[in-house]
Amino acid sequence: MEVGTLETVVETKENRRRRPGLSGTGSGGSGGNKRGGGGGGNNGGDDSPNNSRDVQETERYKPNKSKILMWFLLVVVIMTFGGLIGAYIVISTNKVLEWQPFVLPVQVWISTLLILLSSFSYEAARRAIEKEDQPKSKKWLMTTTVLGAAFISSQILAWWALVRQGFYVQSNQYAGFFYILTAVHALHVLGGLVALGSIVLRTWNHQTENGESALRLKTMAQVVGWYWHLMGGLWLTLLFLLGFWK
Repeated sequence: MEVGTLETVVETKENRRRRPGLSGTGSGGSGGNKRGGGGGGNNGGDDSPNNSRDVQETERYKPNKSKILMWFLLVVVIMTFGGLIGAYIVISTNKVLEWQPFVLPVQVWISTLLILLSSFSYEAARRAIEKEDQPKSKKWLMTTTVLGAAFISSQILAWWALVRQGFYVQSNQYAGFFYILTAVHALHVLGGLVALGSIVLRTWNHQTENGESALRLKTMAQVVGWYWHLMGGLWLTLLFLLGFWK
């Protein structure tokens, strides 16, 4: 009887273990597996979209960041020219023997006209980009690029004309400042042309801009416009100093 009873108890426990509905261990294990599997699946499903969303938010274009960087660059440019202009004013006021002003060559006035026209054409291009008018933006951007290149060419012709007249840096401090101020300005305009070229290529290669791509293009056009208009304002300042503050 003891052996039979022991066998009966063992069989009863075995049967209970095999019954999913009656065995707490089987039910718990099954439920635990389901919960664990379901939880793991949910966690995996939640992690994947969340991770991709985090990556998208991290990589999402932020126009304010570009604007802050451009403002920082503009401050650096203004400080650079501010130092040069300050030195010019101090030395011109001292009236040293080597300070020998001369009449500005005609190319300087041509440069003035070119850079003013380029500011107007760039503004027209920026407005066309804001309206997503691709044909007009291409036309005005190319016009601005040509005017900017013509401005630098006129500067080179002005330097050549002064050299032919015998105005050199060593013998004339006024001539030295003319070369330095106009050369530094021309280099900055050249940098603006490089940035302008990136907008031209982007506009030229993409027939339609939408969503984030359109926002990126519009922001780029805005911040490069700040830089370009600053170059025009700085040139007028230099023209006033070199032409009238002698």
